[in-house]
Parts: sequence; C-alpha cells; structure tokens
Amino acid sequence: MAVINFGSINIDHVYQVEHFVQPGETIASTDYQLLLGGKGANQSIALAKAGADVRHVGRINNNDAHIKQTLIKHGIDCKHVQCTDTASGHAMIQVAPNGENAIVLFGGANHELDAKTVMAALDAAKSTDWVLIQNETSAIEDVLTQSKEAGLKLAFNPAPMTASVKDLPADCIDLLIVNEVEASEFAATSKLDDIEAFFHQHWSHAEVIITLGKQGVVMLRKGSRIEVPAFSVEAVDTTAAGDTFIGYFLAAYAAHTEAKQALIRACAASAIAVTVEGAAQSIPDQDSVNRFLAKFS
Repeated sequence: MAVINFGSINIDHVYQVEHFVQPGETIASTDYQLLLGGKGANQSIALAKAGADVRHVGRINNNDAHIKQTLIKHGIDCKHVQCTDTASGHAMIQVAPNGENAIVLFGGANHELDAKTVMAALDAAKSTDWVLIQNETSAIEDVLTQSKEAGLKLAFNPAPMTASVKDLPADCIDLLIVNEVEASEFAATSKLDDIEAFFHQHWSHAEVIITLGKQGVVMLRKGSRIEVPAFSVEAVDTTAAGDTFIGYFLAAYAAHTEAKQALIRACAASAIAVTVEGAAQSIPDQDSVNRFLAKFS
C-alpha cells in the first residue's frame, strides 16, 4: 500500500512577530527562518515519518533541486518531482507569541501540474493505494477524476479553501479532511451541529474529518460520529499541525488501523508538532509519538 501525494512544495519565510501586521503598519520581526514547507511537502514528510510508503508528485524551480534531496532523505519517493524554470512556490508566514500564524502564499511551480502529470504518476498505482491532494496545486480535478477511474481511494484536504472547491466532483472523494473554518464554508453555518448535519446529508458517500483545534476532532462516517479530544500542550507554533495530523492519520488508516485509534495517533502527533517552531522540522517521528501516547495512557 502506498500514498501518492499530489502536493505543493514551498519555501517558507517565517517571521516571529509580536502581533500580525495591520493595514498600513510596518513592524519588526524578532526572528527569521528560511524553511521547507508547503502543505503537500509537509504531509508527505508526516506520512513518511509515520511509516507510510509515500510518493510525492510536484514541481520546484531548477535552482531549488536540493529540496528534492531533502524529501528523498525523509524516505519519500520523488520520481515525479520535477524541476522547472518557474519560481518555486513560497509562503510568507507570521507567527505570533501564542503560536498562531498568518500566511501569504505564492503558488509558482506548484501550478504546473497537468493531466499528463497525473496520468504518469498513477500509471503504476495498485488498487490498494491511496491518493492524497490539497488545494495548493493545479490539476486538482484531473487528480480526482483519474483516481476515481482507476478505482483508487482519494483523500482531499481543501486547504486553502477557495470558492472553486465546491465545483469539484465531490463523488470522487472518499475522505474529506477540513478544519472548522473550512467546514463552515462548506455548510454555510458556524454551528457544529448544523455543519455535521450538512455533511451527513450531502456527503454521505464519503467519510469526513473535521479538526477542531483545542477541541479535538470529529469523524463522520456511515451515519455515525467518532469524537476524539485534543491533547493539552503548550503551543509554540501551529504551522503544519494540520498537515502532521493528516499524514499520521492517513498512514494509519490506509494501513487498516481502526478509525478511532488512527485519530488518537494523529492528534498526538499534531500535539507534539505545535510545541516546536517551524513546519516540516516540527513533525515528530514514530518513536516520539509512541512515547507521547505512553505518557498519556
């Protein structure tokens, strides 16, 4: 079983700030880091650290080939990560003292995926494989439809949420993973009970995971509801916490771990991630997650 991730690869410019910059305001940062990021790359690293066989599909600039080597060192198959003349995707990230972040994103080379890219990456896929995609690349609809035609399970994390997401063929999606804000945009309501009712009614063909930050996570499946509370930790930086959750959950779930146990493991990995600054480097390995769970058991 493998997870084929059609995902963004970004260079993150991370600024530690006293507060998020306001319109017309100039502020000084207290620290700066240049890091590997992008929801796609983060989720691939999380998958790999969780023990999954992960194959990344993406694009980077010719001058950033070292990024590909970094992914390979994490144990990720990068056969379908190609270099291009277009600037690599990058993000400008503000991180406040409470760990919250604000992000400005430039897509760049991430938007050069096309139908042929998808076809080539899925050519050797097996029926037991999963496909994962976020909303930071091009060719999203091609990934959905071709995965469906190939009979593959597909997990979709529509982040960052845009209006175009609602126009995608939802019937191609087996697992939808959203945070509370994204879920409310789907359902056009902020009340969790109404959000869940919406997904039970309109997404009965799929399983839906709604991450709720400090309140934990809810999974809706086949008319049922699974709820797992969050672990209480001192947050330093929430960047990549959601990506860590997705990678750890899918690695376990695709390997046939029972849903609640997969959710608990993913929540533990995410809790560890928020205690470390940065994106990819905050993602814990399996031993760290095992020790964390043993502490709370």
